[in-house]
Amino acid sequence: MTANVQTAAEPAAVAEPSGRNARPLRLITCGSVDDGKSTLIGRLLWDTKAVKQDHADALERDDRGQQNDLGLPDFALLLDGLQAEREQGITIDVAYRYFSTDSRSFIVADTPGHEQYTRNMATGASTADLAVLLVDARAGLLEQTRRHATIASLMGIRQFVLAVNKIDLIDYDRSRFETIAADFRQFALSLGVTDVTAIPMSALLGENVVTPGSKAMPWYSGPTLVRVLELATQRTAQTVGFRLPVQRVCRPDEGFRGYQGTVAGGSVKPGDSVVILPAGTVANVKQIVTFDLVRNAAVAGDAITLVLDRPVDAARGDMIASIDAVPAAGLSFEAKLVALSAEGIDAGKRYWLKSSSRRQRVRVEPRSVLDLNSGQWHDAYSLPFNAIGTVQLAFDEAAIFDSYETNRDTGAFILIDPDSNNTVAGGMVVAGSAPVGGLETSGDRDHVLISLPADLAERLMDSEAFSALRDRADIYRVDAKAAASLLRAL
Repeated sequence: MTANVQTAAEPAAVAEPSGRNARPLRLITCGSVDDGKSTLIGRLLWDTKAVKQDHADALERDDRGQQNDLGLPDFALLLDGLQAEREQGITIDVAYRYFSTDSRSFIVADTPGHEQYTRNMATGASTADLAVLLVDARAGLLEQTRRHATIASLMGIRQFVLAVNKIDLIDYDRSRFETIAADFRQFALSLGVTDVTAIPMSALLGENVVTPGSKAMPWYSGPTLVRVLELATQRTAQTVGFRLPVQRVCRPDEGFRGYQGTVAGGSVKPGDSVVILPAGTVANVKQIVTFDLVRNAAVAGDAITLVLDRPVDAARGDMIASIDAVPAAGLSFEAKLVALSAEGIDAGKRYWLKSSSRRQRVRVEPRSVLDLNSGQWHDAYSLPFNAIGTVQLAFDEAAIFDSYETNRDTGAFILIDPDSNNTVAGGMVVAGSAPVGGLETSGDRDHVLISLPADLAERLMDSEAFSALRDRADIYRVDAKAAASLLRAL
């Protein structure tokens, strides 16, 4: 007798409000080419009655006027809207679709599986709460499968559904499914991901998508895909102080000066103290203005004009932030990159870096690259196309970032090749290696601690002016965490 097996426990009920009126859950489908991503989403739309009748009628027959071998419509055509996608049978651009069940609404992004379009997959992952990673049951985990899982985890996604698709083509082999699920769970642990629900399914036949496939797979008693989505959690709000990247200074007349932009984190209200970075000027919020009214407060996502109680020197690219929770401002930052250009990323080459409204010159020094097969990081001095690596960003003037874990808007960036003006990489800031400059004094004023970027400190210590004071200075070469501890001690 075959024992019943449940490979993934059904998720606990969500604490936040759900239902059609709540914020839709955002999810992506990702994975390698031909794993069935578009077909899966098409089936979801079809079975949840999200396809309008005229569209459904058009799908009943394909371009040749005949149904497919199973007598079913081509569900992928619900997503693959570009002519090139239909001709080649692949997804090129990100397709967003809306559907809902009785208890929840969803926005799903169908992302490309081909290596050439990895940048489009990263775009879809940047706003998603959950990733549905498809695997062809016949092929198992591929390099592109691991690449997409890694990018999704770098983008902050912590909930994964491993959809082992086309299970019908291997005669619903339970052992094959369990082997693939175990392999992925082990890989996910190396990414710091523990929330993985593995589901055997046939997207074409609709088994374990919306309706259970218990007749064909009596050995699986876990949830269907739509049930997992209904109970999934949304990304928690990131705890960060107020952030307003300045996009424009508004001066309609001599009596009004406002700083316009979209709030990228936290909240603000009149009377709050803020600091303008990188200058460090402090001011108080006098007024918050939108296109039609004066507001008592603003939160992340609001487009506002901020009026301060005094004139300050601020321009496009500057940051207005909470005075008690400032982002890191420095000349050197550690980041993780996804190389999106066929030329890759060259060591020491200068690129344009764009983050929020700020655009700066930066020199990129690759440090390591991820081996997608082993999950190990290896030393590297360049990053080839589609590689995922760690780099050091070196700026000529102060850059302003939060870590990506703290704030996705102010912790993400793209690199632009100055020669071609093409986007060559997307990145997430891990940490700042050193502030622009800081000074702390002890209570009795006998000691002063000056913090400097490593390269600037080395030049200072090698200078003639410093040589006369060398015997009176204590030099600490420490990382950021140790430096913070030392500052608190003083």
